[in-house]
Parts: sequence; structure tokens; C-alpha cells
Amino acid sequence: MTLGLDVRRLAAIDMWGSVGVRWRRWVILGEFLLGVVGGGVLGLALASSGGGVRTGLGWWLTGVAANYVPLSVHALTLVRPGALEAEIREVDVAAELRHYTTAQMWVIVPLLLVVLAVRQRHRSR
Repeated sequence: MTLGLDVRRLAAIDMWGSVGVRWRRWVILGEFLLGVVGGGVLGLALASSGGGVRTGLGWWLTGVAANYVPLSVHALTLVRPGALEAEIREVDVAAELRHYTTAQMWVIVPLLLVVLAVRQRHRSR
């Protein structure tokens, strides 16, 4: 099950956007890191606060925050000079942007991007 979702490509296309402005890659990296830290802290706080709905919401949010870990790892490697350009070379950015604009909604499924990233890493070896 891949869902047509390559986690590294998702990070790259999100960082590039429609025109590849340099500042965008830093904004997206910040967004990914905030998703890990902020989502994780808030999720764990809710999960440990007690109460069925709050606990469930907290664990869901923690699982969503975990999805930002592989995105952050890829973004950290892609922010180096020339790395993002090399990643999207020979890629139809407009088509990829259309695909990943909707495909990125899979991030709300707890741990899905983590599982996909691990599978994709094992396949690329």
C-alpha cells in the first residue's frame, strides 16, 4: 500500500511550491518541525489529562505529530544548497503539486507517513 505517496517527494514538492522561492523551504521546514514538537507536546498533554475523548484526541494528535518526523528528516536533508533542486530535477512540478496538494491530507492518519517512510527506505536500499 503506497497510496501514490512518496514521503520524500511530498517534502520536496511542499518545500519547492509552485516557483521554488528560497524562503519557502525554510518556512516548510519550520512547519514540519513545529508539527513534531507542538503536535507531540499538545497530544501527550491531552492524552495524559484523562477523560475518554481528550485521551483519544491526544493519542490521535501524537500519531499525527509522528507523521511530521520523516517529513522533517527529509526537509533537513533537502534544505542544503542544491539538494532540493537535485531532488526535483526532471520532475513535472505542476503535476506533482496537483497530486501532493490532495495526497498530503494523509498526514491526518496517525503514523501512516512513518510506516510509508520506513517501507520506502527499505525499498531504496
